[in-house]
Amino acid sequence: MNDLTRLLHAGPDRDPHTGASSVPIYQVSTFHQPDPEHLGPYDYARSDNPTRAALEQTVAQLENGARGLAFSSGMAATSSALLLFQTGDHLVVGRDIYGGTYRVLTSLFKRWGLDVTFADSADPDAVRRAIRPNTRGLFVETPANPLLHVTDLRAMAALAREHNLLALTDNTFMTPYLQRPLDLGFDVVVHSATKFLGGHSDLIAGVAATRDAELGRRLKAIQNSLGAILGPQDAWLTLRGLKTLAVRLEAQQRAALEIARWLSARPEVRHVYYPGLPSHPGAATHASQARGPGAVLSFELPDGPSAVALMKRVRLPLVAVSLGGVESILSYPATMSHAAMPRPERLARGITDGLVRLSVGLEDPQDLIADLHQALATPGAAL
Repeated sequence: MNDLTRLLHAGPDRDPHTGASSVPIYQVSTFHQPDPEHLGPYDYARSDNPTRAALEQTVAQLENGARGLAFSSGMAATSSALLLFQTGDHLVVGRDIYGGTYRVLTSLFKRWGLDVTFADSADPDAVRRAIRPNTRGLFVETPANPLLHVTDLRAMAALAREHNLLALTDNTFMTPYLQRPLDLGFDVVVHSATKFLGGHSDLIAGVAATRDAELGRRLKAIQNSLGAILGPQDAWLTLRGLKTLAVRLEAQQRAALEIARWLSARPEVRHVYYPGLPSHPGAATHASQARGPGAVLSFELPDGPSAVALMKRVRLPLVAVSLGGVESILSYPATMSHAAMPRPERLARGITDGLVRLSVGLEDPQDLIADLHQALATPGAAL
């Protein structure tokens, strides 16, 4: 099926018992067992729930994976995937990752005995140099949050195969509609489904998909043991959001490109980070592995006060944590997505106090441009 059709009909797309147009919300904790010696497929809702199972099957199909799993948040999905490793293992992790991932690796998992080396994943040689005898995994994010640095997924998958490493990636910015890392050789893909998959800023959720069934079984055992599961209401909302993912993303990325071009011409803007611009260092690599540039861009203003002033003046975008909603969301990485990263580490990665991240929503792009203009410009400046 074409991807537009797959998004509507992946997984159980209707209730098999009644023909209802969506799988019901099974708001239950337990299930009657006619035979207590041979339990049915559903016994206790932490282990399985039909609504969550419908979402998990849908995610597996959309990512072309063997198994999908739905978690209580994106960080629950990421942390559960990291529990595939054990004390004493070493991971090579992309230098440019979400602040929450950096935090859990350098705090909780560090205390637990998982060793991590951060390397520039846009440079395969840097990743290769970081591999040790006890390296067991490679974790990257592309395009990376918040500077949209691009990693060559095929090159990373090849390195992982060469060194017998488990390859994991965060695909939140792209979604399976725009990019499928499992098809490019990765073993595990995770998402914050709070973002584009849900798409309406009304839920917290995470999902993961594995390339093979045995790895999926191991991750399922971790999910069941920890209990970091997605509730049926939020699973249903995510399923609903997925049905419009393609049409939302197509409109959002068209608007993002228009806004990125406009920002690039502004004298107040020092740099625009967006893989849809030919000037972006990873544009060609990104185009070779994704079907579009996505709807998130970042731009750099001269300093922190300039960035804060902009965010206080805008009228249309939410100034908020998160991204991927139908409304545009303007974020300040220094105090939001990357607040958990120490300032020296943040600055070393190029995440300055003047950096602003924009997740473009479904507003008319000209209205967003007009709003950014009034927030940026001195009185009387031309649009």
